[in-house]
Amino acid sequence: MPADTLVEQELLSYADAHREDLISLIQTLVRIPSENTPPTGSELACQLFCRDYLADCGFDADLYNLDSVPGLKTHPQYWPGRDYRDRPNLAATRKGRGGPSLILSGHIDTVPRGTLPWTRDPFSGHIENGRLYGRGANDMKAGIAANLFVARAFQGLGIEPQGRLTIESVVDEEFGGVNGTLAGRLRGYVADAAVISEPSFLRILAAQRGGRTAHITFETPGGGILSGQMEAGVASQLGWFLSEIPAFAAIRRRSAPAHFAYSHLDNPVPVSVLKIHSGPWGWTEPMATANTCKVELFWQTMPGEELVQIDRQFEEWLRETVAARPGLFPEMPKVEYPVRWLPGSSLRENELGGPLVNRLSASAAEVLGTPPPLAGIEGPCDMYIFQQHFGVPAVIWGALGGNTHAADEYVDIESAMQAAKALLLFVYRWGCAAGKG
Repeated sequence: MPADTLVEQELLSYADAHREDLISLIQTLVRIPSENTPPTGSELACQLFCRDYLADCGFDADLYNLDSVPGLKTHPQYWPGRDYRDRPNLAATRKGRGGPSLILSGHIDTVPRGTLPWTRDPFSGHIENGRLYGRGANDMKAGIAANLFVARAFQGLGIEPQGRLTIESVVDEEFGGVNGTLAGRLRGYVADAAVISEPSFLRILAAQRGGRTAHITFETPGGGILSGQMEAGVASQLGWFLSEIPAFAAIRRRSAPAHFAYSHLDNPVPVSVLKIHSGPWGWTEPMATANTCKVELFWQTMPGEELVQIDRQFEEWLRETVAARPGLFPEMPKVEYPVRWLPGSSLRENELGGPLVNRLSASAAEVLGTPPPLAGIEGPCDMYIFQQHFGVPAVIWGALGGNTHAADEYVDIESAMQAAKALLLFVYRWGCAAGKG
């Protein structure tokens, strides 16, 4: 039996024997809140845990403040207005013996627990019917745990990475942050390839959809509930606007370029209303006609689309929508873009059949029994920073789960185990297969 095969069997056996360690890691991370609440966040405690864990695994740990990274605030992809006090990035490195380098990347921040109707404690790591529940369990503390698990397995088996291996945990990815991922590259952590441990549902995701968020505010004058008649307020404006969203969605479907990773979808570029807000609710508030309303609109884009084109298309549609009902709109609704433009992105065509995809696919097939699908993630994320701005081939690989960003978020434990085992094999093979295939 070849030596490499013996080592690989040791890795798989180690993973099976330490299954409970992986579960415990996910629980520990879930139990340490790391909510992103722009412009601030609470990632520090989780980052300290990860730093100590990786240092104990023999990695050189670099915990650094984003504000200390030269060139970050002047980079075109930097998004201003965030507060990074007590929100450090973490990068931990093993230098290896000269093979191809690799980054295992993930974000430690989560969306807030919110006021959603949780039926399980969002910071309990509660396990039930093969699912581990908690805020961030799926997005993406199971992925961070898998990366830490790789470090512990290599240490436990005395395996030295062939090339430089960097495991990073970045802050401020949610809400279109991305500054943490950008800071890591500007700090000097680049490599021959990167695997981002977002939940991929056991697929290799080589592309991401883009996303644009707009806040549209509608206003009408109001005279109060005793002004002589019960006015319609902003409701008529809102009704007309909502009735015309399908027209905007149709424009998007006609104009968006095709992409292989999303060709299976009936609508690869959906348009969604995320929030409608017209004032406080409840019997502690006065009864009054709503004269102001804000709508949060979110639409997705394909790789290859540009910001100027995206905004022009939306703003032209909005102008035409308003102009079609001049009696409803005394003035144009106010439009704001509260978070950064997240572009679509993809591996280049020659990279789709390259070593990153091939070796990860072969590693996953050994664990799953069949090669995983090659697809694109359904929403925007930070992968484009690697692919578009630093020339690092990057894919997403991770477990499956549900209720992401919602109440009772969970990760499927068996899939988390499968994702970690495939990642273990891949990291080992990445260096050992240098120059092959």
